[in-house]
Amino acid sequence: MTDHISLLRPLLVGLAAAFCTVIIHGLMLGAIITRVRRDFELRLVGVRFWSDLLFVAGVTLLAFAAHLVEIGLWATVLKLFGVFSDFATCFYYSAVNYTTLGDNPGVIAARWRLLGALEAGDGMLMFGVSTAMIFAVIQRLIQSRYTAPPGP
Repeated sequence: MTDHISLLRPLLVGLAAAFCTVIIHGLMLGAIITRVRRDFELRLVGVRFWSDLLFVAGVTLLAFAAHLVEIGLWATVLKLFGVFSDFATCFYYSAVNYTTLGDNPGVIAARWRLLGALEAGDGMLMFGVSTAMIFAVIQRLIQSRYTAPPGP
């Protein structure tokens, strides 16, 4: 039965991969929170427009790098289970699903098709976390620049 869609094995594999992406994102968030706190204490950010702009750009690039690592993780899973023969195809397929662009279900063996949907859900959640984090950083910068310090 080559057209049989499996459930349990891809579900377990997909949940394990999603858990790993949460860990990767958590590490990225921890690094950003530490950096935000340090740079505010040293008054390196929240004071001048250009330093704030560069800071937000750096945070955004770090989030983007985390997403690329997570796509690579999903691609590695696809390669390990022999879903595709070469890593480049695995990475492309993973990027298409992680970003919810969508895939052609006929490209992947039926028994692994559930991985595409799981990866899309994971990608949506991780992009949501990144968006919330970038928004929080920008909000903190705005508060720092436009909120009057407490009076005597």
